[in-house]
Amino acid sequence: MKFALCNEVLQDLSIEDGFSKIAEIGYQGVEIAPFTLKENPLEINESDAERCVNAAQSAGIEIVGLHWLMAKTEGLHITHSDEGMRRAACDYLKQLTRLTTQMGGTIMVLGSPQQRNLEHGIVYEDAFARAVEIIREVCELAGELRVTLAVEPLSPVETSFLSSCAEARRFISAVNRPACRMHLDMKAMAHESAGTIATIYDHRWEVAHFHGNDVNHRGPGQGPTDLNAVAKVLKEIKYDGWVSVEPFDYHPTPEDCARISLENLQSSFSD
Repeated sequence: MKFALCNEVLQDLSIEDGFSKIAEIGYQGVEIAPFTLKENPLEINESDAERCVNAAQSAGIEIVGLHWLMAKTEGLHITHSDEGMRRAACDYLKQLTRLTTQMGGTIMVLGSPQQRNLEHGIVYEDAFARAVEIIREVCELAGELRVTLAVEPLSPVETSFLSSCAEARRFISAVNRPACRMHLDMKAMAHESAGTIATIYDHRWEVAHFHGNDVNHRGPGQGPTDLNAVAKVLKEIKYDGWVSVEPFDYHPTPEDCARISLENLQSSFSD
């Protein structure tokens, strides 16, 4: 199994120092949040991608891809009735797809709950159809560039759209493009009625990417989910992608959280 760290954990460091620290801790890869590259993520460009490539090469780690794609942006939305907001989101996601390719990455995690939440009083199926249209267009480009857009089901606590793995599965089927796959997140799966382990097993043919964290928002092994059981089922289904650490509560410090999370993963997957 290959382990990566989501770089916003060390966002107080420069990109170069952050990547170097990620490698020093022992991670093999880094997953990048666009808002760590520019205060306004809409402004990131080829120069930012090249900077990441150089930093990763210097540190000796791989760039997995991007996540938190639309976080800290304004005017972007994939379900909104405003066509301009949907078109802006589509154009931006296509730009990120090109930048992911430039960085040598292969994964884009579509989370960004604020940019997909339903408007008040909207008909769900109308919003669903609007999002399918946008993501299908993005995935056509992603397929050409060999990038996977991994749709992240989140819990109802976090979003009102694609708030279960079952609904994400229906969405991916509707998009109907090979580049559109499933992303699984430990924090979100803790809210699934079937439980984390059964959910992983049920989506064994669809999962393209995996985030390690927990329902308490800390790193893998720092919460109540049985990390040994997670590791066991991922090995049983022969998952061979990345496990990227994405905590939200960096306990006790960002660097310590990153280090402890990796140690927990290495211990669980070595059993």
